[in-house]
Amino acid sequence: MTYETLISAEDLAAALKSPQPPLVFDCSFDLTDPGAGQRAYEAGHIPGARYVHLDQVLSAAKTGLNGRHPLPTLEVFIERMAALGVGDGTQVVAYDNAGSMYAARLWWMLRWAGHAAVAVLDGGIAGWKAAGLPASTDAAAPPARGGLSQRPSLVRTMGYADIQANLDSQARLVLDARAPDRFRGENETLDKIGGHIPGAKNRLFKDNLGADGRFKPAAQLRQEFDAITGGKPAGALVAQCGSGVTACHNLLAMEVAGLRGAALYPGSWSEYSAQPGALIAVGEG
Repeated sequence: MTYETLISAEDLAAALKSPQPPLVFDCSFDLTDPGAGQRAYEAGHIPGARYVHLDQVLSAAKTGLNGRHPLPTLEVFIERMAALGVGDGTQVVAYDNAGSMYAARLWWMLRWAGHAAVAVLDGGIAGWKAAGLPASTDAAAPPARGGLSQRPSLVRTMGYADIQANLDSQARLVLDARAPDRFRGENETLDKIGGHIPGAKNRLFKDNLGADGRFKPAAQLRQEFDAITGGKPAGALVAQCGSGVTACHNLLAMEVAGLRGAALYPGSWSEYSAQPGALIAVGEG
């Protein structure tokens, strides 16, 4: 069975005992402490999981104008994943210790490379442990190189120029995954300028989860997104956040809800707000 959105802890545990177990990646991270994820991994991870660092593996170098977590080129990303053992037929499972916000970035990026067999562990490492499943402090075995190749992308992106053009056309609705206070331009601690893209609506990524840390049911997610977007189709939606990370969480939730085909603005607010002359809105809308 191929998993393309979410996988439960119980299903992952069973799959890991199968003849062709999935390749599991721990994406734990902390935006304010870039070494925290590695330490959390070393303190206890799903047996056999390999650690993937947001800055070192899932991002490119920053220039000051391309955001805090710019995407690497597809060629570089595919090479990194192949070196970690991913092949065209590999089922990948990603998880983290932060409500799946970083795991969703890896999920989206593999889909960007055309790899469909990738899922996020619903509930993350906390859900794994809550299910009574074991954690390990052993280092994963060195990976055998995988044969991952570039295939037609399963996702869409928009760049700064596209977002600028959309300010006039309003052809697409931008959904901002950041906390409401940052959306309003208050308490901005990560980027130099506070506020949001004019015309954007706010959908905090954490609202995709229930009290148990797992994603809400598909029907509930669909109802909540439709309430914000006015029922717009996914093709008319663009996901955005601070640096292109938590926006992927909204894209995963939309995929679960049957809203397939929304675009990502990878540079997000950290890129947009750094451009000279960028129009900025504050307040609720």
